[in-house]
Amino acid sequence: MPIQYRIGKRKNNLDPSKSLRYMMQAVHTGEIDTERLAYEISNESTLSQADVVAVLKALGQKVQFHLSEGRVVELDNLGRFKVGFKSESTTTIRELSPKKVKKFHINFQPSRSLKKWLRGKPTLVKEPKSKTNSKA
Repeated sequence: MPIQYRIGKRKNNLDPSKSLRYMMQAVHTGEIDTERLAYEISNESTLSQADVVAVLKALGQKVQFHLSEGRVVELDNLGRFKVGFKSESTTTIRELSPKKVKKFHINFQPSRSLKKWLRGKPTLVKEPKSKTNSKA
């Protein structure tokens, strides 16, 4: 199935004197949860849906555990996950401490197969018009 897009107008926040620009934006057409993934995987394997749910939940717990240990977690065909953070800068090394960390985040680097899929330029189609869409 192709990826949908819409056209929107944006102002340049870095240079407000510039005129509005038109941009294409990916449209997300829904969300898939663990139960749905488990159902689909169970229909394509010998595992039951309950077994797949259990494995996916355990996977999430193990990824979090290994990230908390400072490890990079690599999942074949999906990608690599690692912890990062933003911290305040200081003028001296002595001022640095864990208290200077402002925000933690997860860095994700897609696998080679996902990157290859993106390089192949997935098919795009314009989002169908509806009453809720803004006009561009």
